[in-house]
Amino acid sequence: MNSRERFIRTICRNNPDRPAVFATFTPQVAKRMSEKLGVDYEEPLDSLLSTRNSHTQLLLKLGNDAVGIAACAPYDAPTVTDENGIITNEWGMKFINKGLYNEFIEYPLAHAEKIEDVERYLFPDPFAPGRFDEARNAVARYGKDYGIIADLETSVFETAWYLTGLEKFLMDLLVEPPYLNVLLDKILNINIETGKELIRLGADMIWCGDDFGGQNGLIMDLDTWRYYFKPRMRKMFSAFREINPDIKIAWHTCGAVRPLIPEFIELGIDFLNPIQPRAAGMEPQALMNDFGKSISFFGGICVQDLMPNGTPQQIREEIKRRTKIHGREGGYIIAPAHNFQDDTPDENILAFFEGVKAL
Repeated sequence: MNSRERFIRTICRNNPDRPAVFATFTPQVAKRMSEKLGVDYEEPLDSLLSTRNSHTQLLLKLGNDAVGIAACAPYDAPTVTDENGIITNEWGMKFINKGLYNEFIEYPLAHAEKIEDVERYLFPDPFAPGRFDEARNAVARYGKDYGIIADLETSVFETAWYLTGLEKFLMDLLVEPPYLNVLLDKILNINIETGKELIRLGADMIWCGDDFGGQNGLIMDLDTWRYYFKPRMRKMFSAFREINPDIKIAWHTCGAVRPLIPEFIELGIDFLNPIQPRAAGMEPQALMNDFGKSISFFGGICVQDLMPNGTPQQIREEIKRRTKIHGREGGYIIAPAHNFQDDTPDENILAFFEGVKAL
């Protein structure tokens, strides 16, 4: 069974020889592992979450069964770094490199209060020249042999707070300034068009998402989530299934999000990611007992403790345990619960892929 067949069987719950695997790396890990394995290092692509669609050759060599694709910055608006090290992307979001990740230092709509503030802002064109060239090339090169996962995380909520700042946006969800729904709809419409094009290009799964959870619970009350985000997610998924009724939809949301899982099932989400192991209420057996017949799982391998601090044998045992629990319905994608981080030893990364292959 080749990787593509395994991936398609996994996402369709159709008895693969073993679950499909899809891991992602931070650039630091990718550079280190490229040197170790004698693979040319590939610079990250210029996309909002570049870790999800970069380092493809390395990850395939290690054992990924799918390739990530995404919309990238267009030719006329690449991400730039000035002489002071300030990084600015096409949205006008500004960052500074703090070593492991780029950290926000300026939000282009931090001042937003009125509808006019949003209307004056120049939103990216989802169809700007060059936007989908990397994705198109990846599908042409890999689509016959590997699954294709189109990444569209930061679908609504996260892109909104990337523009305004998290503290401001969470407060505005409660005080409801006039700009709020206008901004959310602008973002929604851009990402609907982006997702539709990625599906047209040949994605087997579209991986959407927004982080709605912290370590111990939701970061907003359920009524607020239902009012602002649930109907927009429903609209997005409906648009995607108009393009391809068989598209599989994964939703990424970190943290303790168990209260949202029945809502996700109602919305027709096929896979829940990343199943953060140390978050409250995300124990795998309980999730399978309560929801496993209605939704599949994608992730679950702990990067907070197990991967950096565990032994290779503990990692292999956890892969067996997770597969036994989540894989009994046939639809489990084995993945770390985040990108593999720079604190993870090489031997543990190799043990992850070796453990999957040994299933």
